[in-house]
Amino acid sequence: MAQGAVIPTDTMVGSVKGRSLWADARARLFRNKAAVVSIGWLILMALACIIGPEITGHRYDQIYTEYSRIPASLTAYPKPEQITPAVERIGSRLRAKPEGIAVEGDTLRATFVGQRPIDERSLAFFSRSDMFGEAQVTERGEEGRRLTVEVPIERRHFYFGTDTNGRDLLTRTLFAGRISLSIGLLATFVALVIGVLYGATSGYLGGRIDVAMMRFVDILYSLPFIFFVIMLVVFFGRNFILMFIAVGAVTWLDMARIVRGQTLSIKRQEFVQAAEALGVGTKGIIRRHVIPNTLGPVVVYMTLLVPKVILLESFLSFLGLGVQEPMTSWGVLIADGARNIQGAAFMLIFPSIFLVSTLFALNFIGDGLRDALDPKDR
Repeated sequence: MAQGAVIPTDTMVGSVKGRSLWADARARLFRNKAAVVSIGWLILMALACIIGPEITGHRYDQIYTEYSRIPASLTAYPKPEQITPAVERIGSRLRAKPEGIAVEGDTLRATFVGQRPIDERSLAFFSRSDMFGEAQVTERGEEGRRLTVEVPIERRHFYFGTDTNGRDLLTRTLFAGRISLSIGLLATFVALVIGVLYGATSGYLGGRIDVAMMRFVDILYSLPFIFFVIMLVVFFGRNFILMFIAVGAVTWLDMARIVRGQTLSIKRQEFVQAAEALGVGTKGIIRRHVIPNTLGPVVVYMTLLVPKVILLESFLSFLGLGVQEPMTSWGVLIADGARNIQGAAFMLIFPSIFLVSTLFALNFIGDGLRDALDPKDR
């Protein structure tokens, strides 16, 4: 081709489209198998906590007085050994002795013999029981002193067992996940927004403004946190959502210090000085250059802050300032299980598995995000 010839436009190689830093970080994150598995686990956990209590067949506050602290089982209750004692208890209320107790599938057949005529209205004790349905009289004899009845047996599944009040532990564990996860995420989000903006502004402006802003943080550190929560409860009532917004408004102090330390290092970097030379304003530099480059440590701290808030909620609930009955959380269930560990260890095991697996998942996700957002790896 002769020199100076013009190359046709349609033969030019198309420009390569670049990827943003966020796209690179997302690609590195999805190459981390532990982080991907943890993200999947948290999604399944969240879906289970949202949908699960609606399909277990029990309300989270429903009490079964005859199923108090029963162990976990894959088979339905009542067990065969529970039926006869239950019939005998009902017989004592009828003032009659049960005879010929027989179970055929989901139907109980029994004969009650009394010294005086049996009041058939008293058979309502069957339907008031957690084990049986409404009784039907099939035979009468001896002038009403002998009654033969057929009663449907109410089969119930308690895959995690029940608590001391006879409430289904599976339903309560899933419902508690709603409370614990929402509290942890809500308080962490509040702490993230306040702490990142406050710390980045303080670190970038520096000088007397930085000193004044950090002295304010020191003053807040000196205030007793429990007293602060008690005052909120006194003025606003036991609204746990409002209270844990307040928790986030206190836990942002550590976040602000971490972000400030990172900002002091970042603002001396060449890309920040170049932005200043180009006339970018303070808000633009903080929003576009400082905050994105502090996300690595911030994300790691977030993975520690969520379980910290969940454990803090447990402590406040133990004091009577947090989640109130009949609502519950993982912290409350674990505290209840610890008090009954000798006779009902399953009450501690199942909520602990949910809480510990969630904390592990958050830690793996934090490690993956830290590596993905590390500027040195870009």
